[in-house]
Amino acid sequence: MDIKTAPTKQPPISEPSDCEQIVGAVLDENRASLRRDRGDRELIVRLTGACMSCKLAGTTLAAIQARLIGRLGEFVRLIPLPGAAKGRH
Repeated sequence: MDIKTAPTKQPPISEPSDCEQIVGAVLDENRASLRRDRGDRELIVRLTGACMSCKLAGTTLAAIQARLIGRLGEFVRLIPLPGAAKGRH
């Protein structure tokens, strides 16, 4: 008996919001000069609310990273920052 699996359809990537477009444009403005100096820039993804103190936050970041790699077709690394799980007072 052969078992066939249908490829799963990924939901389309939604159009970036105005805020996302502005952030992307600002980050790209100085990227060329950073690369000339053998550097680059970073974008931070911050978990908020109950996710900040969850023991599975690292697993959540790994899942987000895997989905980004799958969607973008290139390597993306999400790095947990020390102390990032602490809430703001």
